[in-house]
Amino acid sequence: MEFFTVNGVRLAVEVSGAPGARPLLLLHSGGSTRSSWDSVAPAFAGSHRVYAVDLRGYGDSDRPGAYSFELMRDDVLGLLDVLGADAVDVIGHSLGGTVSWLVAQERPGRVRRLVIEDSPPPRAGDLRGGPLGPPPEEELPFAWEALVAVMGQLADPDPAWWDRLGLVSARVLLLAGGAASHVPQELFAVAAGRLADARVVEIPVGHHIHREALAEFLAVVVPFLTGPE
Repeated sequence: MEFFTVNGVRLAVEVSGAPGARPLLLLHSGGSTRSSWDSVAPAFAGSHRVYAVDLRGYGDSDRPGAYSFELMRDDVLGLLDVLGADAVDVIGHSLGGTVSWLVAQERPGRVRRLVIEDSPPPRAGDLRGGPLGPPPEEELPFAWEALVAVMGQLADPDPAWWDRLGLVSARVLLLAGGAASHVPQELFAVAAGRLADARVVEIPVGHHIHREALAEFLAVVVPFLTGPE
């Protein structure tokens, strides 16, 4: 694990893979941390320099008290600056998927290939997010306030998140979890139609695809990220 200070926030990052290779960022879901990628990162040891990031408020990263998708986006872009990474590949799941969409919209030239795991871009009127109750009594590996903040944004998303999809220049692989997922599955095809280069692959195991179907996940993602330009 290494620490990188970005925008005054110290981010914890698990670094692995080939030094000097193309960077691959792994961005976790709202209920997990960078450790959720422990089974995925070794598959890219020979092709990428892998950075599994604890987003602000999560895992071993700082908990600054201010949380939003935009702040997390800016942290990721700042991390790319610190790393000196001009073009990267990104895999984002759920929360990390939404952050990935915003990163690819804000700096299109910096994301080469983008894998979105069961997280279509939020669109106004879709039923995602909403108010959360009190925090659970057990200790969590993240700040409850961070989850509350982003779930509130998902309930009332910024229309620009959907409207700016056309700015994404990366090749995009959209992994859909199928009927067992709580995410509106019809949005994957609609989103793909607004992108320059995208395809949808369904792995019908629900929202946590890489956890529930690792072999199937890697069978699609590895060739997508390691194939020719």
